[in-house]
Amino acid sequence: MKFDINKMLDPGIYDHPVKQVELIETHISWVLLTGEYAYKIKKPVDFGFLDFSTLDKRQRCCEQELQLNGRLAASIYLDVVAITGSPEQPSISAAGDAFEYAVKMRQFPQSAQLDHKLEAGELAIEQMEDIASMVAEFHQRIDAADEAVSYGSAESVFQPVEQNYVQIREHLDTDEYQQSLKQLQQWARESYVALKPCFKQRKKEGYIRECHGDMHLRNIVWLDEDYHQGPVAFDCIEFNDNLRWIDVISEVAFLVMDLQSRNLYSYARRFLNSYLEQTGDYAGVMLLPYYLSYRAMVRAKVSVLRLQQPGVIAEEKRQMLDEFEQYLELASDYAKAQTPVLIVMRGASASGKSTVSGLLLDAIDAIRIRSDVERKRLYGVPVADNDNEVQSETQTTAETAGINEGIYSAQASVETYGRLIECAASVLSAGYSAIVDAAFLKSEQRLPFQQLAEQLDVSYVILEVTAPDEVLRQRIVARKNDVSDADLNVLNYQLENWQPLSADEREHAIEVNTEQAIDLPSIVSQLPLLD
Repeated sequence: MKFDINKMLDPGIYDHPVKQVELIETHISWVLLTGEYAYKIKKPVDFGFLDFSTLDKRQRCCEQELQLNGRLAASIYLDVVAITGSPEQPSISAAGDAFEYAVKMRQFPQSAQLDHKLEAGELAIEQMEDIASMVAEFHQRIDAADEAVSYGSAESVFQPVEQNYVQIREHLDTDEYQQSLKQLQQWARESYVALKPCFKQRKKEGYIRECHGDMHLRNIVWLDEDYHQGPVAFDCIEFNDNLRWIDVISEVAFLVMDLQSRNLYSYARRFLNSYLEQTGDYAGVMLLPYYLSYRAMVRAKVSVLRLQQPGVIAEEKRQMLDEFEQYLELASDYAKAQTPVLIVMRGASASGKSTVSGLLLDAIDAIRIRSDVERKRLYGVPVADNDNEVQSETQTTAETAGINEGIYSAQASVETYGRLIECAASVLSAGYSAIVDAAFLKSEQRLPFQQLAEQLDVSYVILEVTAPDEVLRQRIVARKNDVSDADLNVLNYQLENWQPLSADEREHAIEVNTEQAIDLPSIVSQLPLLD
């Protein structure tokens, strides 16, 4: 039966009071906004990567959509309802045989979507940390794929990448874009071959999980409602298991790409760094350029598919073509080789290393690795940051162990610096600059990082962060709810065992005195600048 979606705009067909119905259309669905509730109806389309061509398939996908979105958005997703009557006289949840199905959701204001909030200037950069926490917590609790299944294999990872190019060429006159598409596709193929061992290792280590699959700005809302406070990701992929059972870093890449496509690079950096710090998944950064390019091409493909749908006027076609070109250019940018730099933060506790490195993260494309965090991760100690209860536990651990004992023993420090250099190598090899935040008291702690920079042929910088000893002591005493366990005893130990930089190291050093106002532009100007 042919279904005229406009018949669903009648307020009288719903089983609850409705004053007005608004229709939102995507390339795969119709969404009807009724005020209190929203109804999502799947279009009878078959794009290969999804198949809604029969009523049974649409019903199953509606039911799966309800179940899967319950993992992150149970407060929004309510039910699957039957549309009965006839296409000419439809009714929601009335008696009779269903000729269509809809997912019933709690309606939220469109202004709550992150894309709208960003456009309105209503989303602070600090909120990206809450969003990162939501994503990180989700990734750490969802099921991992069994090694025996195909999800996450190199071939299954590459298949949707290759399919993007096939489908774009099927639906778009590509003569104008042929060269760009050819070069980018060739890069994707070469990257796939080079990264095969990494894909295999990621699956072996359990990073292929049943993810959301479509986590971008339009699919996240920030709610301030009685039933939920904070970020909620909705509208996950239910129609294609292969697009949902993916590497967690691919999911992260979609949101990073979406932010960068809007020139919100500082927001993207804040989200990415917060996520990595919470999960410790620095090894995943090796795959980030590959997945960033893939996600940009997904968006490019969607623009092309929308371009070909009936009823699209000339102005809309021009807009969709502009979007396609934008995402094609972005995908090409991700494929370009980058020139990273290794930045070592050196300074005593309370010198301001983390403050300076945090400012740098908002200014340059870099990924920060913190010794205070990685030391605790290595030894299974909860990381405390702005959490009084957990902080008390970790503080007790440090105090009980004492200086040079427990997780702060000489051997633990060796292992911690080993972890830092491992993470830095992953980040740098992926083409990203790395900021390593640690005390770096001794030359033997610094030397391996300099050697790593030489090995990878990247620039090496030591940011020596200083302040007068008395200022350091005052800051230590005033600290509250900090991820670091350092107290006055620790600080005094550091000052007594401080080893100055060698003449060679001083050639790579930039000094930052945090007793004075931090001049970020001056610091950045002295760096071997990143592309």
